[in-house]
Amino acid sequence: MNGPIRQLAIGVFVAFSLLITTVTYWQVVVADTYRDDERNVRVAAGRVGRERGVIITADGVVVAQSITDPDDPRVFRRSYPEADRYGHLVGYATILFGSAGLERSRTAELVSDRDATLSGVLRALFGGDFRPMGLGLTIEDRLQQAAADALGGQRGAVIAIDPETGAVLAMVSQPGFDPNTLVGTAAGAAGAALEADPAQPLLNRAIFQTYAPGSTFKIVTATAGLESGLAGPATLFANPTELALPGSTATIRNYSRRTCGSADMVTLAEAFVRSCNTIFGDLGLQLGAEPLVAAAEAAGFNEEIPFDLLTLASVIPAADTFENDLPGVAQSAIGQRDVRATPLQLALLAAAVANEGVIMQPYLVARVFNADGTVEATTEPVEWRRAMSPSTAAVLVELMERVVTAGTGTRAAVPGIRVGGKTGTAEIPDAPPHAWFVGFGPVGAELGIPRIVVAVVVESGGDAGEDASGGTIAAPIAQAVMAEFFGVAGG
Repeated sequence: MNGPIRQLAIGVFVAFSLLITTVTYWQVVVADTYRDDERNVRVAAGRVGRERGVIITADGVVVAQSITDPDDPRVFRRSYPEADRYGHLVGYATILFGSAGLERSRTAELVSDRDATLSGVLRALFGGDFRPMGLGLTIEDRLQQAAADALGGQRGAVIAIDPETGAVLAMVSQPGFDPNTLVGTAAGAAGAALEADPAQPLLNRAIFQTYAPGSTFKIVTATAGLESGLAGPATLFANPTELALPGSTATIRNYSRRTCGSADMVTLAEAFVRSCNTIFGDLGLQLGAEPLVAAAEAAGFNEEIPFDLLTLASVIPAADTFENDLPGVAQSAIGQRDVRATPLQLALLAAAVANEGVIMQPYLVARVFNADGTVEATTEPVEWRRAMSPSTAAVLVELMERVVTAGTGTRAAVPGIRVGGKTGTAEIPDAPPHAWFVGFGPVGAELGIPRIVVAVVVESGGDAGEDASGGTIAAPIAQAVMAEFFGVAGG
């Protein structure tokens, strides 16, 4: 073979090799990525008409299923039997609006593999099962209903978690939406109305909205004081009517506008139970920015929480931004200024207290099962981070129980169950305060690790408006969820 022919043969060989490599890469290696891309309208349209797997709660309630189109048995229509109660969590799968919630994040399991991609062809050749998988959730429908009923028509969110495993037991955001309206013949008008609604019904406030946490953040400030050794439960603080902030004309006052009790000095424990801003502002000044920010970041602030759904990170400014800003440190120490948290983040903070300082990674999907009901995969609990030492957690458990038995959180008490918690009333500009409660139960070594944590936020005081506080508005909502969990009548 002469030189030119040899060169031509090599060139043809290289070209075909590149062609085969490229086709293999696009058709096998990244085929699923492009197939699942929201911008792939052709595939999305095809998938909407195909059967998707069922989604059920931990107690067997169907929250998403595919039903046969009466006009064409080869076409399936997605149905959401529980309507708006699971709208944010389950989401939707549509042609017009794409997908959201678990319908989006777990689409690989929920959709049949019967397609024209090379991976689909290979699956057929090797006798693979094309039927879609189903999802079994960690959510308990009875708790989801209790949370929705207790929150009612108020804007806000409720989230309940098993602190020992990270399993999410309930997650409600109000106002909600009915995903069935987005898959019917009037989907265009319904979607436009939802997007234009100023109440933002499509927003999942439990995981993708941050709020000033108010006094619930005192759990972080107390943690910083305990972990640094600067303060303990018996440490005494001066008890002024208002705390003057250095280098500023600003002051911090208690919610009652009075001193924290009648004595001239008050312990950290008493200040926590009474939720006294003056004492915790003073503690923040003594701590300084670095220990306070470090305690918040140890609990997950400034980091996206790993979860089945996309979450918004809770935030506290970096320590160096507080240089020459002591008032900012004091105001942050009581959960105001620029500190912002999601209900999920505060639920995990309380879970750390309940779980000896450890935060487990939260999750919604407990198991994936095939069309025959055989479990193909289960979610194992995973430790996410340590927020505090076990000894600090033990002190906080005791203080949080006192909040419910004799402090600002008495309306969270569940008959026959030892409950711990922390209230919060977060001031916001030009609107009534946000009402918060985070808590857990049962408390006590004889009952083991507390089995449920509940976080509640009610925007702008809900129905109570200016008269709202975390103890009067949010605590009873948490009580209703915990009472349902423990099976206490009249909760």
